[in-house]
Amino acid sequence: MYKIISFYEFNTFDSSKIKDNQKKLSTECKKYNIKGTIILAEEGINGTISGSVKNIDNINNFLIDIGYSTNTKTSFSDKTPFKRLKVKIQPEIVTFLELGKFASNTGEFIEPKEWDNFINNDDVQLVDVRNFYETVIGKFPSSLDPNTETFTDFKNFVDKELINFKNKKIAMYCTGGIRCETASSYMKDIGFENVFPLKGGIINYLNTVKKSKGSWKGECFVFDDRVSLDYESKVGKFELCHGCRNPIDSEDKKSIYFELGVSCPNCINIRSDIQNEKSRQRQAQINFTKNHKENNL
Repeated sequence: MYKIISFYEFNTFDSSKIKDNQKKLSTECKKYNIKGTIILAEEGINGTISGSVKNIDNINNFLIDIGYSTNTKTSFSDKTPFKRLKVKIQPEIVTFLELGKFASNTGEFIEPKEWDNFINNDDVQLVDVRNFYETVIGKFPSSLDPNTETFTDFKNFVDKELINFKNKKIAMYCTGGIRCETASSYMKDIGFENVFPLKGGIINYLNTVKKSKGSWKGECFVFDDRVSLDYESKVGKFELCHGCRNPIDSEDKKSIYFELGVSCPNCINIRSDIQNEKSRQRQAQINFTKNHKENNL
């Protein structure tokens, strides 16, 4: 059983300490066979990592020892969702305005157990802060979908469309909470007064609220090999198309447009013949390697 933790913290660290922390974390994570991604910046830390329960607890304690007090969400899996370790330094812990140090004026957080009652109020506009490929497999009903391709597009959605709801209460949600902290800070800085993010995001909600009582419909897209999660962080039914990296289910795989490792109904008219051929060659290499290993067991 693997323990998976997703975490982030907005704080302020000077560049010399960030480089030192990168080296320390890389060393400790390798020592404990930890896989996943950790992003460090002057504005804080963001990461999702996996390992044995004991080793993840050791790394969590190490994060505290070197000065991080992280907002952690926990789940478990019978296989590791990551193939390698990355500890990176970037300008922002989540790319939004490419300015860093921006999430300093966040909205008022709503606890998962209070969320459904809050969003059912008539004076509340519910907003999904995620990208289109995330929203298509699961969402809170009646939420406003920004239909963005990347999080950086959300600013344009706020400036051009959400600004029309400026005087309403805005309830907003994302996967783990970090995008909502960043976006709500921007919104408050430009004049939104009533902004209410879901504390800990969808993952926290699914781990806190029982499925029989929850309003969430579908599954939650996650950025690792599990692809999607259901209530209680149970691994969902979706996989990734290796052509376009969009989530696909069993019905998509029955389509005439699905080709393993190459394409799916979402990208059949988007990818070029050259791209598809490169994907076929890659899939052929994967199949060869897999068959070679099986034949030599």
